[in-house]
Amino acid sequence: MSEPTPPGATLETPPPDEAAPLCQIDQINLTLSVEVRSLPRFDRSLEVGVRQATLLTSAPWVRSLGKIGLDVTTQGWRFPTPPDGIAVTKPTCKLAEPEQEESPLSIAGSWQEKIASRTKLRPPRETVQFKDRLLYLLQPPLEDIFANKQITLPFKPFPYQLRGIAFLMPRDAALIADEMGLGKTMQTIVALRLLFHAGLIHNALVVCPKPLVINWTRELGMWAPDVPFEIINGDTETRRAVWHVSNCPLKLVNYELLTRDAAEIADEKVRFDVVVLDEAQRIKNKESKTAQAVRGLHRNRSWAMTGTPVENRTDDLVNIFSFVDANRIPPETPANQLAALTSDCILRRTKEEVAPDMPPRILRDTEVELTPAQRAAYDLAEKEGVIHLNALGDTLTVQHVFELVMRLKQICNFDPRTKQSAKLERLLADMAEVAESGRKAIIFSQWVEPLEYLAAALREFGPLQYHGKIPNKDRQGILDRFKTDPTKHVILMSYGTGSVGLNLQFTNYVFLFDRWWNPAIEDQAINRAHRLGQKSSVFVTRFISQGTIEGRIHEVLEKKRQLFNELIEQNGPPPSLGLTEQDVYGLFDIESRPRRAA
Repeated sequence: MSEPTPPGATLETPPPDEAAPLCQIDQINLTLSVEVRSLPRFDRSLEVGVRQATLLTSAPWVRSLGKIGLDVTTQGWRFPTPPDGIAVTKPTCKLAEPEQEESPLSIAGSWQEKIASRTKLRPPRETVQFKDRLLYLLQPPLEDIFANKQITLPFKPFPYQLRGIAFLMPRDAALIADEMGLGKTMQTIVALRLLFHAGLIHNALVVCPKPLVINWTRELGMWAPDVPFEIINGDTETRRAVWHVSNCPLKLVNYELLTRDAAEIADEKVRFDVVVLDEAQRIKNKESKTAQAVRGLHRNRSWAMTGTPVENRTDDLVNIFSFVDANRIPPETPANQLAALTSDCILRRTKEEVAPDMPPRILRDTEVELTPAQRAAYDLAEKEGVIHLNALGDTLTVQHVFELVMRLKQICNFDPRTKQSAKLERLLADMAEVAESGRKAIIFSQWVEPLEYLAAALREFGPLQYHGKIPNKDRQGILDRFKTDPTKHVILMSYGTGSVGLNLQFTNYVFLFDRWWNPAIEDQAINRAHRLGQKSSVFVTRFISQGTIEGRIHEVLEKKRQLFNELIEQNGPPPSLGLTEQDVYGLFDIESRPRRAA
């Protein structure tokens, strides 16, 4: 090979006659050798393993993390203080024998029992975030809240009612299904009140049947006097203003008006922190307009109240949960799985379960508003009656006043022309719960005619009649049938015939359809069920028509009963509990009141 040309030199071209030098080519082998080695790992034959796994073929087709518990243990030191009522004396120089100290284990045991008896808020199982669970776990027991006068209540709640309040407060979806008479309304109101005070809610809506609006107003005034509320009623424009403009924190509306205002509540701006349904069985028909309107409410929490969550079929519960928690029960879920899916959202207590917490007899005054037909007939009869009494002048007797009172009380039971009855509407709802729970009831009235009307209206509950028109030879057979026949849920009695001499302690409900003149006669009637041998509490419902003679009579009798109790406590002579002549004259605005009796 030729040498390279240095820089700056010129390349000389060989003469054409000189031969070009030959190039030497060396051959290089670029082939790579491949070496094959065997690895011991692959000498073994491959084996296929099969492991059985359970498929999630049952609702709700999700796998839960399980119950997440959070135990917070605290320990503190506190100087002991003497119990109230024990005077603290100064130590003396006298030496005394050392007293035997109480065992630390016994002190710890009694302290733990006291703490365990407190009612704490328990978050639902679905609450998995630590901060949410901690929020409720750090709340003081309900007993401390009420004892410290942070929230004052007119009466001390029963222990089971405190547990109901603690159940409702932390839940976005809840169905309280206690038997009738256990105080579902009271528990719901107190839970709402505590949430308002804690700032966890700012507006709420209660939906109930029209006859119950009055009861809700009375219960709210008793259990939550510091929570403002308003009733949604009036014409369309008035209701529209309340839905969109009103800032009142708590609103009441009946099912009928809610259904009419479905277009108004469909607006996203109409939203509530809590919506409560009373008598939630009203939406058991999923396709009804009422159920559709209720489900259309925009809300953060959904609470429902009913003593009969399942009236005829399991679909009743499913349809109620379409409001409470629409995604909790998947479509076509077998009936035997409903309990597992809904157990964390339902609270159901029966009278037997809470019997140790309850007194033997519980009175409930149910105020009803007369139907339009009843109100028109009542106002006309009272106006004309007072004019007639004033026209009698000196010839007026107490018997004339009694005749007007009797006439007005009969109109409070049934309208004389249309037979409409506000009391009957409420009684039908109560009897549905009585029959659903397999229990029995007694209905008392002063007259036979209302009992005959009630027998026809309550036909589905197997009513039996026991009054003056029933021959004596048939009466014992009626009582025996009422006791032994499970389809006979109610017996209709007059005060005169059924108030004495009967033993009906297998009955748990007593309804006073109208009031007697003397509470002592009412007590005798109630004692047909509330007597020796009664194994559970007796619930007594006294119907009172609002803004009528019944309300005035009730006020007079209650004052007399209170005076009677005070005198008995002081060992004084018991006065008459009935209405005196002056009491009867005082029921109306009568110009002249003669002092002589009839």
